[in-house]
Amino acid sequence: MNKKYITKSALTLVISTLFATHSAVADESTSRTLSLKDVFNLEYAANPVVTPDGKHVVYERRSMDIMTDSVRRNLWSIAIDGGAHLPIFSDSKNHFNPVFSPDGAKMAYLSSKEGKVQVYLKDVASNSTTRVTDVAMSPSSMSFSPDGKYLAFAMFTPTKAKPLFSLDFKPKGAKWAENALYIDQTNFQRDSMGMKRPGNMQVYVVPTIGGTPRQVTSGAHDHAGTMAWSKNGQQLIISANTRDEAEFDMLNSDLFSIDINTLKVAKLTDMSGPEYSPQLSPNGKKIAFVGYEDNGKSNQLSQLYVMDSDGDNIKNLTSKLDRSVGAIKWAGKGKGLYFSYDDMGKKNVAYVNLAGKISNVTNDLGGTTLGRPYTSGDYDVTPKGHVVYTSSKGNRPADLAVVTKKGKVKQLTDLNGDVFDHKTVNKPALIELKSSIDNRALQAWVVTPPNFDAQKKYPLILEIHGGPHTAYGPGYSTEVQLMAAAGYVVVYGNPRGSTSQGEEFANLIDKNYPSQDYNDLMDMVDATIAKGYIDESNLFVTGGSGGGTLTSWIIGKTDRFKASVVAKPVINWTSMIGTSDIYAFMSKYWFTDLPWNDYEQYWSRSPLSLVGNVKTPTMVLTGELDVRTPMSESEQYYGALRLQGVESSLVRIQGAYHGIAAKPSNLARKVGYILAWFDKYKNDTKTEK
Repeated sequence: MNKKYITKSALTLVISTLFATHSAVADESTSRTLSLKDVFNLEYAANPVVTPDGKHVVYERRSMDIMTDSVRRNLWSIAIDGGAHLPIFSDSKNHFNPVFSPDGAKMAYLSSKEGKVQVYLKDVASNSTTRVTDVAMSPSSMSFSPDGKYLAFAMFTPTKAKPLFSLDFKPKGAKWAENALYIDQTNFQRDSMGMKRPGNMQVYVVPTIGGTPRQVTSGAHDHAGTMAWSKNGQQLIISANTRDEAEFDMLNSDLFSIDINTLKVAKLTDMSGPEYSPQLSPNGKKIAFVGYEDNGKSNQLSQLYVMDSDGDNIKNLTSKLDRSVGAIKWAGKGKGLYFSYDDMGKKNVAYVNLAGKISNVTNDLGGTTLGRPYTSGDYDVTPKGHVVYTSSKGNRPADLAVVTKKGKVKQLTDLNGDVFDHKTVNKPALIELKSSIDNRALQAWVVTPPNFDAQKKYPLILEIHGGPHTAYGPGYSTEVQLMAAAGYVVVYGNPRGSTSQGEEFANLIDKNYPSQDYNDLMDMVDATIAKGYIDESNLFVTGGSGGGTLTSWIIGKTDRFKASVVAKPVINWTSMIGTSDIYAFMSKYWFTDLPWNDYEQYWSRSPLSLVGNVKTPTMVLTGELDVRTPMSESEQYYGALRLQGVESSLVRIQGAYHGIAAKPSNLARKVGYILAWFDKYKNDTKTEK
């Protein structure tokens, strides 16, 4: 991409200067290692969409805009053979979420080029573009009708608030305090959004030639996510949780068919858990979807189901696969489906026929989570069965690649050669080990510094993932690579409770978190030390969200670490239940009772209960607007550390929700603070063995 929108500016200088005490940015002008200012030069591919003729791929080319401190999304096209790699739009606005009409003649997409995000339509033959909507809220989940004449989309639809009380004698022109905010919703806030406005996600239909969108769903329930049209274009199949107790039975969504003319609703499924992501088969006779029966466990496997279009004859196609599935897509002739799943830290694409036989296509997806090395990736399928996907080799963000039905792989793009070709960035190396608790197989990955010499000794950082039901893998991570560039060996892995190793492994911490996941993490540290190149006097630990919870748990259990950074943690499960945006979910699936009925189980699993043991110098770092793990959790911990006389600091990332790294500067700022804190306590390392 022409990086004229990523001009080196004063903001880069500010970030570099802010962490000038840190060795990674001490001499960036001549460095051949990754530096904090490189955060603004990163690009990656996401959301590939194959054109209906199978000859091209349209994808989102995402880059960092240093002037607006945001991720810019533009649409590019590339031929399946790797040729004709061109931008679809040449302006500097955001264009994203492309969707093609079934005949390939039209491409709908979302864009903010005229201010608010609207639906636009591009005629492929004439190259002309028309704005389809003029709506007040951002549309999502677009879907073309079979004849290409209509678009369905979801959009938040506000309802009028009904205050219990208001003053009615305010004089004209008087300047009073704002009215009180009256709340009677259970789920009244949402991370990354703040206070939840009264209203719900509703589905609309609009002619592709433009016009007034017509609302086809209603009521005090959300209707969102993937939508599918019936073969005749008269019905929409959607997912919604319309139960009276939906706020407390939050997983129990069902599939519905809605007649877009009469608005008559027919319920198609009624499982105890969620059913979502409906996909109509090419002949219109089958509906595939993802879901599961709710068993109350904290981790449950999503399965791939197929049923008749009227909801009869439901069949589970992946019952023998001990992994959660997602991103389902029908094969061109309707004889089976493609889907993605995580396995042993890697994201895979597989194919399953209607008899339930599964064959793997690739395990190479990744590179779309720039911050930490979570499993990630998008894909699409050509009519011939070639899979186009976002690929990461571990040492740079996602590019596009294509794999044929015979397994031949071709890389289509090279989006970061200008940044990485002249820098030394080492790939994660797998460590396989056994748990000291029960001899279970564990996985961890080690990233070594540039110019690594196994005959020398290096400080070690243990980096812990959140979730806790998520997974790390060998994909690219800016945060890990910046830590390695600063001279640290970094180890990260998947302790019990992580996904991608089966349902039983994930549920070892069901109603029991934190617990022996602590031991698994210590085993990973020990396995890395056994390599012989770690300075045992220079061990450091950090993690975010669930990883922040485990970091605070670890330093309450051991003094082996020189310093720690506890990022966006849960510290006190009782106060967390009262303040988080997912308190109804946590109290139901992570505990066996409410805290006032069984206080001990909440307290015994709270890191605050161990704060009296802590001697490790600790930084607590959280987004100011976080409501997933609210700032009050971090404030409690910081206050307790100060009362205990522990060397400590509190970093409040301004304007940030739970996803601190959503803004490029905050990604750099987060890593800079972590490394500055560790450097403060690091001993001079004896480099020779």
